[in-house]
Amino acid sequence: MKLPYKIDLNGKVAVITGAGGVICSELAAALAECGCSVALLDINYDAAKEKAAKIGELAYAIKCDCLDKNSLIEAKEKVKEKFGVPDILINGAGGNNPRATTNNEYMTPDLQTDKDFFSLSEDGIKFVFDLNITSAFLTTQVFAAEMVKKGGNIINISSMNAYRPLTKIPAYSAAKAGISNFTQWLAVHFAPCGIRCNAIAPGFFVTNQNRALLFNEKGEPTARTEKILAATPMKRFGEVSELVGALLWLVCDEASGFVTGSVIAIDGGFSAYSGV
Repeated sequence: MKLPYKIDLNGKVAVITGAGGVICSELAAALAECGCSVALLDINYDAAKEKAAKIGELAYAIKCDCLDKNSLIEAKEKVKEKFGVPDILINGAGGNNPRATTNNEYMTPDLQTDKDFFSLSEDGIKFVFDLNITSAFLTTQVFAAEMVKKGGNIINISSMNAYRPLTKIPAYSAAKAGISNFTQWLAVHFAPCGIRCNAIAPGFFVTNQNRALLFNEKGEPTARTEKILAATPMKRFGEVSELVGALLWLVCDEASGFVTGSVIAIDGGFSAYSGV
């Protein structure tokens, strides 16, 4: 892959959760291109294995459920046996769920549907919070236990939803705001251990999770896409490769050694645009 610039990560080890997906597999490939050994963790082992095969010998796919602490501990032992103690942890596992999504943007007194705010299931809300926040908490708890002895880097994947909640997805927006806040908490807590903690907050990128919301079966933009682009000053979706520059900067101690507790928005200006 073509990098915006290259840093020296030879001898470094990275663990990436959600690495079978579009965004985190790209981040894994970028780190490997700089010489880093990368462990791709995902509950979808086939997806992680496919991405690891494309990256090459520096990549190692591991089936892991980030909501199961025992599964995470097993994954950690495999990483240590294969590569050693991690220097970099990227908490990329997350996502939304239809059970926590309304089908209307606004509530009116006469509007009642089976998918309005009052019909959302408690299980659905808890699932989305667990998928994003609990997974990051457990993964950090397991892997940072080794990192505190040597220092390192933790990067969480937040979202521009953390700045401005999107309509229809209250749980996901709140969960990503929680990820940004958790990032700041970790930055303070681990500062004496030489661990820097930051987050990347992507705007709209086309992924496997949101493709059906952005384009119809004919590949044409949906009404939601039109609204998104109207609120994005750069008037386009991001390319996943455009996340790589920030990633490399954050994992490079020489470039960002005094940066911790920061959330970097990469969203084409979406979070800054008021609409007027």
